[in-house]
Amino acid sequence: MKIAIASDHAGLEMKERIKNFLKKLGHELKDFGTKGEKLTEHPEFALKVANAVSKKECEKGILFCRTGLGMSIIINKVPGAKAILCYDVKTAKSSKDYNILTIGSKIIEDIEKAKEIINVWLE
Repeated sequence: MKIAIASDHAGLEMKERIKNFLKKLGHELKDFGTKGEKLTEHPEFALKVANAVSKKECEKGILFCRTGLGMSIIINKVPGAKAILCYDVKTAKSSKDYNILTIGSKIIEDIEKAKEIINVWLE
């Protein structure tokens, strides 16, 4: 599956670690940034992923920021993009109709928990 992925500065470390996980699962990734730890604004990255998914350039999208909330709000304003903010596996299981997942990297600090949420959401 082709997945759009992005983060702001607060989600960069988790994004980079999750990229390796997704590649090992066989997914193709399009990384929309950020590339460095410089302070960034999350709307820029949320809109890039939302547009890629809504235009069918990517099948799904995954975003990381401090809480995941701001990005999900922005994404849901883009026609054809439906974001869900997941903090646990139970939420991920019930969010199959959403094409973009947001994760709060400062809320879910355990990378293994983040991987589990992503894996369940993608299944």
